[in-house]
Amino acid sequence: MRPRTWVLVLAAVFAVLQLANVTGRDTPDSKNYVSYALTLAGAGKREAAAETVGWVCAGKASAAERAQRVDVLRFHAPSPAGRVSAECRAGELRRVERRLRAGGAQTDGHVVPFVAPRLRQIFEVRPGYPVFLVPFVTVFGVTWGVWLAGVLVAGAGGVLVFLVLRTVSVPVPLALTGQALYYVLPVGTTAMRPMAEGLMLALTLTALWGCARVLTGRVSAGTMLVAGALLALFTVKHSQALFLGACLAGAAAVVALWRRRRYGRGPGRERSPWRERGVERGRSPGRGQGPGRGVAVIAVVGCGAVAGTLLLARLLRYPSEAESVQDLLTGHYTHPDRAHPAREFLHLECDFWVEWLRRQLLAPLFPAALAAGAWGARRRPAFGVFLLAAAGTGILTQAGHPDITIFGDRLIVLAWLLPVVGVPLLLEPLAHRSVPVPVQGSPRTVGITR
Repeated sequence: MRPRTWVLVLAAVFAVLQLANVTGRDTPDSKNYVSYALTLAGAGKREAAAETVGWVCAGKASAAERAQRVDVLRFHAPSPAGRVSAECRAGELRRVERRLRAGGAQTDGHVVPFVAPRLRQIFEVRPGYPVFLVPFVTVFGVTWGVWLAGVLVAGAGGVLVFLVLRTVSVPVPLALTGQALYYVLPVGTTAMRPMAEGLMLALTLTALWGCARVLTGRVSAGTMLVAGALLALFTVKHSQALFLGACLAGAAAVVALWRRRRYGRGPGRERSPWRERGVERGRSPGRGQGPGRGVAVIAVVGCGAVAGTLLLARLLRYPSEAESVQDLLTGHYTHPDRAHPAREFLHLECDFWVEWLRRQLLAPLFPAALAAGAWGARRRPAFGVFLLAAAGTGILTQAGHPDITIFGDRLIVLAWLLPVVGVPLLLEPLAHRSVPVPVQGSPRTVGITR
């Protein structure tokens, strides 16, 4: 089969497997995103609340029923689904109705008031994912619409991994391996959750693909991908646009300095550095479109994203960094604001990473995967710097919100892009070995190399 067929087969298999969990993937934040999408689609606050609560409570009821079926003491008892669903709906709708009756700041914006106004404002400034959900929940309803949106965005992330790896001349079998890793590692699980992380992952991979295209001489197309991804990220989660823009600009500066020190500025040296270990094989950049200029363009776009994000966030009165710190230290504003948030935040930051490292050493899959990905990135030094930059935004996101109680390590999930893309690069020497494969319509065999 052609490579594109294998890509579609992997994505289809992933989608079919997700039918095992159509509901029950929601997190506490999912209610805000889904209700945002429903109000954008034209529903009133009470209607959006009823549909969102129905979806959330159906998931809880289904989870309770499945849990009882395998409970060694209660597996023969009647199903608790009806009771759990009724209690969930009554409690959620009662809290929403109380806030709606209060009016004022409780009813501002598009998000149904499941939470207090200060916390809800954080979700109001993230319209990207709700806008993405609108056509799905409008056509297919909440349950299947949210599931289908998750399948598409998670499937697209795997396809983007394949495109990134093929752009830097990784053999097709290993590019497919990268796509499969995206689906089976925690990246795919997180991308399927009804939250902004799936779109963040896909857009970050789009920017990385743009960097790879720039490094292979396609500066205009690559720049458009990077700029478009950063612009879309601002609507999904503006802090990620800030982090990614800064990291890509820093990566471009590192690559430029490395090239200057290693190759100098002598004539005839513009293209040779970029034929490093197969970054550009058999394809020469056009006149005036050399990778040296491309790296500078990425730096400009990244710096522009940083400046634009900071400026727009101030003009649109988005919650500030100080507000985010107060949200963290007060347990989502359930306690009074801290008088010295900066000092307490730094204290928590240090304690968090000590505890995080201790937990990782108990089951060191993640550190081992990061190490393997980083080692594989060495095979494409220039591209590897940009890969490290993109994955590093996961570390920055986690550092900006050092909460050890957040389920699933979803804040740091972007760091998993390093092993997803880097491990296929690490395995690349295996592809040099000639493997006999019959050619369709011919008795000859060829060796799979590149």
